[in-house]
Amino acid sequence: MNKINKILSFDIGGTKIAYAVVDRNGSVLTDIIRHPTPAAPGAVEKLLKTIVSQFENEIDAVAVSTAGTVDKSNSKVTGSVGNMPEKYMETDFMALTSKPVIVENDANSAAWAEYILGNAKGCQNAILLTLGTGVGVGIIADGKLLTGKSGAAGEVHFPVRYDNNRLCGCGRYDCLEIYMSGKALAMDAREVYQDDSVNSHTVIEGLKKNDLKAVTAFHNWQEMVKNGIVLFADIFDPEVILLGGSMAHFIDYKRLNEEANKMIVTNPFTLKEAAFENDAGLIGAALLCVNKLKK
Repeated sequence: MNKINKILSFDIGGTKIAYAVVDRNGSVLTDIIRHPTPAAPGAVEKLLKTIVSQFENEIDAVAVSTAGTVDKSNSKVTGSVGNMPEKYMETDFMALTSKPVIVENDANSAAWAEYILGNAKGCQNAILLTLGTGVGVGIIADGKLLTGKSGAAGEVHFPVRYDNNRLCGCGRYDCLEIYMSGKALAMDAREVYQDDSVNSHTVIEGLKKNDLKAVTAFHNWQEMVKNGIVLFADIFDPEVILLGGSMAHFIDYKRLNEEANKMIVTNPFTLKEAAFENDAGLIGAALLCVNKLKK
């Protein structure tokens, strides 16, 4: 196989599709273009084909970072698509081009970007927790991306309490995700404010004014984030745990780093914000593409 030098890399989420040409070292060579994710069945595949056709003659491969679990052959989405369009799992990524195509989960892609170029560089064991509407998990174990037997490793749908307090998006009650995601912060806000109209934005704006209810809601949520961090630290014994996603900016890293390290039974780790933000999946997918195709 010819050397992979230029990759057309996509990052596909429920609200937007971003793409750019990325080189084998993770440098973005073009502007990153963003499209709203089309809602109609089959429309995502149609849009991807149109974009790929524009770059066909200048790229060596296509990489896709996507919401949802991805199979071990890195060819298709197999589940957990959440807010993705109807029939998204039927997308035939391999039919987009005659060039090689590699598909990977977005949290895994972002974790790989951090491992190769970002705040996990030089670490052989690292965890990335993306705190958005849900919680994405990317795991680097002994220098390899941990994906499990079917590609679905890293789901946070396991209970952290047993009194059927909060219904999670997976259909079960009281999963870790429904206590440490952005959606969870909105729930904490409604409990503290006793007002169903408030959300996570209410809390963030209130923090700027040192509003007591906002501070209380954020504290309650951040405590659950800390518990999640401790859980992953004790299971995987990483050198570093990174937080990414829209809610990661507001974390008190110094306090959580100190408190979590006092709680764990494994060796100390460092808590940091992820280096890459919106472009982590796109860059990581390209780097994974190069890594997998050279094998």
